[in-house]
Amino acid sequence: MNEQQILLSVGGIGAAALACQWLAWRMKLPAILFLLLCGIVAGPVLGWLSPEALFGPLLMPLVSLAVALILFEGSLTLHLSQWRDIGSVVHRLVTLGALATWLVIAVATHWLLAFEWPLAILFGALTLVTGPTVIVPMLRVVRPNATIANILRWEGIVIDPIGALLAVVVYSFIIASGSGEGLSQSLITFAGVILCGSALGAAGGWLLGQVMREQWLPEYLHNLASLAAVLGIFIAANQIAHESGLLAVTVMGMWLANMRGVDVQQILHFKENLSVLLISGLFILLAARLDLQALFSLGPAVIVLLLAIQLLARPLNVLVSTAGSSLKWRERALLAWIAPRGIVAAAVSAVFAIRLDEAGHHSALLLVPLTFAVIIGTVVLQSATARPLARLLRVAEPAPSGFLLVGANPPARTLAKALQQLGCRVLLTDSSWENIRAARMDGLPTYFGNPASQHADAHLDLVGLGHLLGLSPAGELNALACARFRHDFGHKRLFVLASGLENQRSDKHRASELHRGQLLGSSPMTYLQLANRLHLGGELFSTTLTEAFSWEQYQALHGERATLLFARDANGWVHVACPDTPLTPQAGWTLVSLIDPQRQDGQPEQ
Repeated sequence: MNEQQILLSVGGIGAAALACQWLAWRMKLPAILFLLLCGIVAGPVLGWLSPEALFGPLLMPLVSLAVALILFEGSLTLHLSQWRDIGSVVHRLVTLGALATWLVIAVATHWLLAFEWPLAILFGALTLVTGPTVIVPMLRVVRPNATIANILRWEGIVIDPIGALLAVVVYSFIIASGSGEGLSQSLITFAGVILCGSALGAAGGWLLGQVMREQWLPEYLHNLASLAAVLGIFIAANQIAHESGLLAVTVMGMWLANMRGVDVQQILHFKENLSVLLISGLFILLAARLDLQALFSLGPAVIVLLLAIQLLARPLNVLVSTAGSSLKWRERALLAWIAPRGIVAAAVSAVFAIRLDEAGHHSALLLVPLTFAVIIGTVVLQSATARPLARLLRVAEPAPSGFLLVGANPPARTLAKALQQLGCRVLLTDSSWENIRAARMDGLPTYFGNPASQHADAHLDLVGLGHLLGLSPAGELNALACARFRHDFGHKRLFVLASGLENQRSDKHRASELHRGQLLGSSPMTYLQLANRLHLGGELFSTTLTEAFSWEQYQALHGERATLLFARDANGWVHVACPDTPLTPQAGWTLVSLIDPQRQDGQPEQ
């Protein structure tokens, strides 16, 4: 390929990756589905993209490094301190249940496709992994209840590095046993791979943690240092013990994530962004290399294998894992249906297939098309059916129309009760135990802690929530919460109370509108103004408009005494009033306004 063709191909991959990510965001489906389909169309179907011609001998080294970074990023999420908090069901899903899934897939692959036992066992290890990159987008569409959502989310987070580690170990054993030097020598080679990968990974994680904890490098270099460390450990481990690099980077990430006094959030955010870039390009390239003829040559056995994974392996996993639990049969049924395969399976299988083929296991090349068939099959089938199934089983949450309230103070509790009367789910967060206790006494759901904390990232239940109300007297906390949840809810669903000093501050001292959110109420109020109006007798009144009592008549009746806060339309959707986007309520709408008491002279109370 000449220079112009290379530039066009690389640019096309970037544009296609962005289009796939955007389409996945719009359709609320896992991006891997569109990336793989794009690669298949551009590669074997139309012949526009040839990864080997584009990158030549650099292709597989680049793929290997990308897989190492993806596994490192996944292992950074595995905090052993949270192992006790995720519940016995998740424990069993990633241990006994995973073992059952592994066994069923390995046996089915051996019998249906005549794979050698080592390759069948490796394929079982590769395809028992779900992962958050496919689970989270599916949960946004399915919207199961909080119990199911938390179990699936935690399973995806925990099984990702564990499954990768298991696949690497099995692969290492196959390479060692294929050396032809006898079983004892194979076991020694295998032990060397495990020892080298574990030792270098732990050493690399400890050293990088020391660098970060002791501030031997400035903070802005931490991301670069972690990237260099991952690549260095991966290459060094492979030089010392062949194919121990993936194990080393996985152990390195786990060690770093569990090292005391080391904050990996900045590294994790960087690696997440880098992973999006790597995954997008990687899977287009890998899908473009698919041999469709080899896949079709497997025949209907692939469909039978997919059915075995969907209808036998996963239900057996859930049956073993939920025995004796408090889960209802409806919840168990949905858990038994949702287990899409994703990133780790596709990425690792591509690397292993080439290496195993070079080692003499020529049927290993079928691992790639078979793995991709399982990924596409599970993602398409479950994305299309999981939401209707959740509704049929009556375990689906309503649309994310609920409210996360920052603050559990008296005004926040008053607004939360009004929202509950409109049929909205509410969750109040506060670091004041007195406020939390009072809210619980009122029967309001609470989270005791800072909503922008690391603990909240893992434990704050956002199922059914789609809006944020910043009601804390500390305006900085409201702005911080808006910045934290902007990605989850969107900027147009963030609302805060006005700041009394907002108009007196210059731009460099005032939080930007992007981070602050929109002002709450048809007439903006500060926290002190809201609290004072409630203290002086102001109340939240709910009024339903009719053809005989219109919005104009409502305004004429209450005048400036009323500040519109919320409005539920005829379809049941709750709107938040704000001065930037004024509402025009119609007949059938229910309005919630803060109305001041009428003074004796007919004027509102001050």
